[in-house]
Amino acid sequence: MDRYAHITGWGAYAPPRIVTNEDLAHVVPTSDAWIQDRTGIRERRIADEGEYTSTMGIKAGRRALEVANLDPGRVELIIVATSTPDYLMPATACLVQDGLGATRAAAFDLNTACSGFVYALSVGASMIRAGAYDNVLVIGTESMSRVMNWTDRTTCVLFGDGAGAVVLEASDRPGGLLSFSLGSDGSGADLLTVRLGTRLPLGVGALATGETYMKMNGPEVFRFATRIMSQSTREVMARAGLGVADIDLIVPHQANTRILQVAAKQLGLPLERIFSNLDRYGNTSAASVPIALVEAIGAGRIQAGDRVVMVGFGGGLTWGACLLEWSVDPEGRTWPAWRRGVYWTRTRLARARSLLHRADRRLAALEDRLRRRDNLRVNGPPDPDTNGHARPPAPDA
Repeated sequence: MDRYAHITGWGAYAPPRIVTNEDLAHVVPTSDAWIQDRTGIRERRIADEGEYTSTMGIKAGRRALEVANLDPGRVELIIVATSTPDYLMPATACLVQDGLGATRAAAFDLNTACSGFVYALSVGASMIRAGAYDNVLVIGTESMSRVMNWTDRTTCVLFGDGAGAVVLEASDRPGGLLSFSLGSDGSGADLLTVRLGTRLPLGVGALATGETYMKMNGPEVFRFATRIMSQSTREVMARAGLGVADIDLIVPHQANTRILQVAAKQLGLPLERIFSNLDRYGNTSAASVPIALVEAIGAGRIQAGDRVVMVGFGGGLTWGACLLEWSVDPEGRTWPAWRRGVYWTRTRLARARSLLHRADRRLAALEDRLRRRDNLRVNGPPDPDTNGHARPPAPDA
């Protein structure tokens, strides 16, 4: 029996703090007119202290699970697309898994910059179609403000923070994700970078040179994006055996209004069929496509039976597109009060299970220390071996 991956839940989170172009004009030499004319951005959201990539992802993921009416304990896989993780290790996805109380879920991060959500969605759907999982949570979440040089007007005016998420569920009903197309070109790796890593460990030198901040070759990235957005869209349509006329809406990565205008012209589409919320959020990297998707649904732009293309492009260089046949009536995702109450209870129980796991692990560690202490009192310190090293304690009887 064929398996299909359908989006059954969606959610987004944007920090409450709004930074307008006028605000930035007090920080760097720019103006509202200059930014809007070159990018289409009016404002962006910036995470406050105490808000992180993981916490925003948890909020978006929780909302997506609520729309899907899916208990966190039934989630089997969490994929977090991000280029601004909380830490290099552990994976941000593991922090999200714990925060949601999704105690049965495997979890990993995926970093293809602004293409990340499309990549993650393609991976999650492929896992479902292969029969590996039935319920997958895919999240795009970014704290771009934390890697910005706020004295560089060529980058700091472009980016914002936020998170978006979808739930993928297995079904034998045809539809859902019909096709995807992914690509990369590492020869352009130097065009969009945050160089901090094993090649450039954090230290005085890295801080002094500003390599811990994002750097971008704007003109080259623009040329790449205007070519690849329409190309990737055509590829994913061809793989599904569809044409431009069959597509109801394109939800692209939100980078620059001019890129969207060029893509519309190349595809022969009216600009109205390419959804954009760039003016209010700026470029939120891997979070931009899911945030735009959630807003398109809320605006009534996506209905059951619609064919939707999501397309992303960014650092790496990477790009990707996926084509879905939307199968869920958004109006049917408004649950009655009793059902919301049941879900609220389930989420609290899921979180409690995660806390119990942590407590159990700490108790086990304490038990081990106490057992070793008692063993030392009874048997005394271990004898040194012939090399002068202490022998390991004998196992308990």
